[in-house]
Amino acid sequence: MTDIKAVVRIEHPDIVLTKTVTHDPSSKVESVLEAGTDPTSGKFFYRIQSSDFRRFEDGLRNDHTVGEFERVIETRDGKAIYSFEYTDEAKIISPIISTANGVILDMKNDGNGWILTVWMPDRTNLAPLWEYSERNDIDIELLRVNEYAGLGNTDAGLTDSQREALLVALDTGYFEDPRNATLSDVAANLDISQPAASGLLRRGIKRLVVSSLVDDSEKTD
Repeated sequence: MTDIKAVVRIEHPDIVLTKTVTHDPSSKVESVLEAGTDPTSGKFFYRIQSSDFRRFEDGLRNDHTVGEFERVIETRDGKAIYSFEYTDEAKIISPIISTANGVILDMKNDGNGWILTVWMPDRTNLAPLWEYSERNDIDIELLRVNEYAGLGNTDAGLTDSQREALLVALDTGYFEDPRNATLSDVAANLDISQPAASGLLRRGIKRLVVSSLVDDSEKTD
C-alpha cells in the first residue's frame, strides 16, 4: 500500500465556523495543529486573520456551531489565536479522518468552504469521508491526490526522534478530535519532558507540511 496526501474541499452550513466566515468575508481561518488541547476541555484553537475582529466576533455570536469562544492572543501582524467550543449542531470532519487512521496536515477556509490536506495510509481510507459526506449532504470535492511518503518510511527529512514522536502521538490518539491523549501522555510514552515532546511534534509536523505542500523551488533551509 502507498501512503497518500489528499487535498479535499468540503462545504456545508453546519461545518464549524462556516457561518462566521460567511459573515466576515475578510477572515482567513487556519487550524492550530500544534496546540496542546486538553481533550477534556472541549476547546479547539484556530489562527485567525481579519480586517475587523469585531465583525468576526459578531459572526461567532450568531454562529450555531460555536459555543463559548475567547481571543487568546493578538499578534502584531494582524492575526489572532482563538479558542472555541463546538455545539452539538456542528459537523466536525476531523473525527472521521482520525477513525480512518488519517491525519489532517492543514485546514483553512476557502470562502464559506474548507480546504483540508490530509495524510492517509491508503487511498481506500478516504471512503469513510465520502460516506459521511453523502449521509450528511456535505458537498465534497477531491482537488488532488498524490503518493506521499508515510510517517514510517518518509523522505520528508524527519529525524528518528521526530518520527517516533509523531507515531506515538498518532497511536495514543493525540491527533484525534477531541483528543484521546494529552501532550503529557505523549511525553510520558516517550520518556521525555512536555516541552521536548512539544518541540518534536511541532518540528515534525512542520517538516511534513513543508515536504508535502511547498514546491521545491520555494523551499529554504
